Amino acid sequence: MSGSYRMCGCFTRKFKVTKAGPPPDVMEAFHKFTDGGTHMSAEQLWRYLVEVQGDGGASISDAQKIVEQVLQQMHHIAKFTRHTLTLDDFHHYLFSADLNPPIGDQVHQDMTKPLSHYFIYTGHNSYLTGNQLSSNCSDVPIINSLKRGVRVIELDIWPNSTKDDVDVLHGRTLTSPVELIKCLKSIKEYAFSSSPYPVIITLEDHLTPGLQFKVAKMITETFGDMLFCPECECLEEFPSPEELKYRIIISTKPPKEYLKAKSGQSKGNKSQKDKDSDDDTWGKEPSDLMSDQEDGDTSDTDSSEDSESETQQLGVSAYKRLIAIHAGKPKGGLKEALKVDPHKVRRLSLSEQALEKATENRGTDLIRFTQKNVLRVYPKGTRFTSSNYKPLVGWTHGAQMVAFNMQGYGRALWLMHGMFRSNGRCGFVKKPDFLMNAGPHGEVFNHKTKLPVKKTLKVKVYMGDGWHLDFKKTHFDSYSPPDFYTRVGIAGVPSDVIMKRTKTIEDNWTPVWGEEFIFQLTVPELALLRIEVHEYDMSEKDDFAGQTCLPVSELRPGIRAVPLFDRKGEKLNSVRLLMHFEFV
Repeated sequence: MSGSYRMCGCFTRKFKVTKAGPPPDVMEAFHKFTDGGTHMSAEQLWRYLVEVQGDGGASISDAQKIVEQVLQQMHHIAKFTRHTLTLDDFHHYLFSADLNPPIGDQVHQDMTKPLSHYFIYTGHNSYLTGNQLSSNCSDVPIINSLKRGVRVIELDIWPNSTKDDVDVLHGRTLTSPVELIKCLKSIKEYAFSSSPYPVIITLEDHLTPGLQFKVAKMITETFGDMLFCPECECLEEFPSPEELKYRIIISTKPPKEYLKAKSGQSKGNKSQKDKDSDDDTWGKEPSDLMSDQEDGDTSDTDSSEDSESETQQLGVSAYKRLIAIHAGKPKGGLKEALKVDPHKVRRLSLSEQALEKATENRGTDLIRFTQKNVLRVYPKGTRFTSSNYKPLVGWTHGAQMVAFNMQGYGRALWLMHGMFRSNGRCGFVKKPDFLMNAGPHGEVFNHKTKLPVKKTLKVKVYMGDGWHLDFKKTHFDSYSPPDFYTRVGIAGVPSDVIMKRTKTIEDNWTPVWGEEFIFQLTVPELALLRIEVHEYDMSEKDDFAGQTCLPVSELRPGIRAVPLFDRKGEKLNSVRLLMHFEFV
């Protein structure tokens, strides 16, 4: 029950929706560009788009099309008797998330650089429907991820119960399996449903050489010409997203490394130090080792005898040929693992704790490594509920694959969604130049040094609408309209992080705030604008009423309609805010 509720002898429900008119800035713009008139022509709208909205590429015909769309939506006019907008029509246009969104929807970045130059939309345990311990494994979350634009799908592959086929499941847990072939077929069907750029399948491999051969056959037959197989055993440089359009890429630890790690040692007599050097387990807690052995731990599979056979050696070779991005690391700890080989590129995986630890004294080494190689970060094993970690730590150090549990939800996942709204939602976002450059003495970006303010962003929250259409009348309050407030802030490097909030507007389905906030940004290239709406509740926890995250580098200036999303990141049908963005 909200603070707007008052005790009295009888209860009356007051749910009337009062329509809010255009805010003063909208009226001022309309009168300015119509020279005080009552109708705005297509040419006047075009001037507004160019001068205020910063849309230098707009043409008069674009403006005419907008006028026609608005008249159709507002007045259902089929044969247009007029070709101008009233003030209400103009306000409707500005408040339309479809006609006037805050960011563009086209791929606009250079896509011809090597893969290591991009942040890549990456999933973790992509087959899980829920928690990490007991949920079902399925191809459905894989399909949902691909539809959202995720470009890296992780599959844990294990022998099935009869040891003659391959299942996908989270090992050493109660998760029920799904057949690998079903996952592969779904990846093929949905890989490019939202983006033409490559899909990378990272395999966490727990198979015998015989089953690896079966997987090689399965992958080859399923994907055919879509599969990218490099001509040489190890790439000197990764190809670009442009070169790899509509291709499937396999990444895992080459089988030779499994066999080498086993030679001369039995499973039972390995020391913990040896185990740690076989797996990507730096910085892990005991629970992580139990539930999250990444990148091809085969310590459960004693295949030393089987690997002797010629057939299995052929199988291992067939499997190895499919691996385009080699995973794994050399012996010798983190310092050795972060050394850059001028003749070979590879992928390295770190747990979130290992990354945190590495940033303390090896932050610049991480950035140098990621300028040429790929770094994957994954959640710690104690995240049983499929929660996620802070993605900015990885991005700030150049990590391309910040792997997330896409089936979870929460603020960390909202940031992930926000980052990959960039660049037309294609799943690849070009890393800022400062993460790819080195100075004359090899020095690289270090966010811990005090940086000057590079950009100032002014954000004005005018008003909100649509809750009465998307929510039941009693969803927020039982007896009166809701009391909304908006939180606005920045996620980014530590010095840029801040959250602010508007006042609470009581008893109103269409709140009008009219409040401006100023954010000074030292690293705007990595900044995300966080927006949340809540409904104030005096006696209980405030109710959630929508959220979005927007990449600051992609914000379109001017007055924009900002659509909001639910907790899981699904777009709400009608809820949106009217906001103004300005860089000064």
